[in-house]
Amino acid sequence: MRKYFGTDGVRGVANVELTPELAFKLGKSAGYVLTKKLPEQTPRPTFVVGRDTRISGPMLETALISGLTSSGVNVIQLGIVPTPAVAYITKQLASGGVMISASHNPYQDNGIKFFNQDGYKLSDEVELEIEHYLERLDELPVYDGGDIGTILAYKNAANFYVEFLKNSILTNLEGLNIVLDCANGAATTVAPTLFESLGATVHVLSASPDGVNINVECGSTHPEELQRKVIELKADLGLAFDGDADRLIAVDETGSVVDGDQILYICAKALRLKGKLANHTVVSTVMSNFGFQKALNELGVNSVQTSVGDRYVLEEMMKQGYTLGGEQSGHIIFLDLNTTGDGILSALQLASIVKESSMSITELLSGFKKYPQQLVNVKVKDKKAWESLPAIRNAIKEAESVLADNGRVLVRASGTENLVRVMVEADNSELVNKLVTSIANEIQKS
Repeated sequence: MRKYFGTDGVRGVANVELTPELAFKLGKSAGYVLTKKLPEQTPRPTFVVGRDTRISGPMLETALISGLTSSGVNVIQLGIVPTPAVAYITKQLASGGVMISASHNPYQDNGIKFFNQDGYKLSDEVELEIEHYLERLDELPVYDGGDIGTILAYKNAANFYVEFLKNSILTNLEGLNIVLDCANGAATTVAPTLFESLGATVHVLSASPDGVNINVECGSTHPEELQRKVIELKADLGLAFDGDADRLIAVDETGSVVDGDQILYICAKALRLKGKLANHTVVSTVMSNFGFQKALNELGVNSVQTSVGDRYVLEEMMKQGYTLGGEQSGHIIFLDLNTTGDGILSALQLASIVKESSMSITELLSGFKKYPQQLVNVKVKDKKAWESLPAIRNAIKEAESVLADNGRVLVRASGTENLVRVMVEADNSELVNKLVTSIANEIQKS
């Protein structure tokens, strides 16, 4: 079992849990493990390192790069760029990549996640090997003299990524009125320039990062200001990113929030019409809305569900050759274009569909009926015990019999906290509330 790595790299409160000392050790051990796996004829390995706008970013970056260069790795500093930019640039130019970010978390947190030379997040096995050496640095080779890695700044990294994004669509965005919410994060270096260069009329929110305002009442987790601005400016759509811009939440022309399920539906519909949806299949997680599954079925599109987490979505896509997948939270993966969830790429695809179809977001969602969904987190002492308790199992079975084919129940343990998560969906919100409360109360009582 992994001690340091979670579902998306190593995270913690900066300078408390995620310290410069830990960042150095991660760099040194990861540099060794990842370069050891390269072919023998590979020249001096080079890693790219990016970060978001958190105040702790430069501190952790300095320590991490020290660890990497001490393991004989050359480093290219990308500066402030989105996570998917690191993945893309790694695949094009480097032996490995690292992003320093805690995504949608508050500024006090930070994280370090690695990419292999193909631009993919690391497997559990590789992360375990990095952890092994992280606690045994004395087992690693010592580099000195000319064998120590060098550091180079890549000042045009954002532009390199922007050119890739522009080439991912076949149309310009002239005539579209768009509001962007950059979450005071990494999207500020890319999104405004990109959408303006494609001809859209662009209004930008939360694009003045100061190190501590990342994700504060803005971005994909707080789209309220974006909703107001879309209505005020009579925009065609609003696009909100999180701190590292690997997820997207949209707002339609009426000011209503459009989540990851709905974005996936619109993209699946457009790709199917063009004959470009691989295997007529979309990959999502067990948290996707019941209405999403039904809407895809009516399109003649298959739906495959995985455990919660974009890494599991990606694993299924790679294993089966699917090219479109994502999460309700806004992680959307276009695997034929990039190797990880990419909020800005997703925003570009969505905007281009609106432009090409001459339809509003509301019209594009006409075949999607979103079912009322309620999620309750129940604090428990033992998050695994619920599965073995008859009273809880009976409460779940009773709810499922009431719903029949008109909804669903999902009960699962949190991967990171002592919580049991209870979710109920149905076409009746009062029934949803009644059933989710009943199950949650039984878990609490038991």
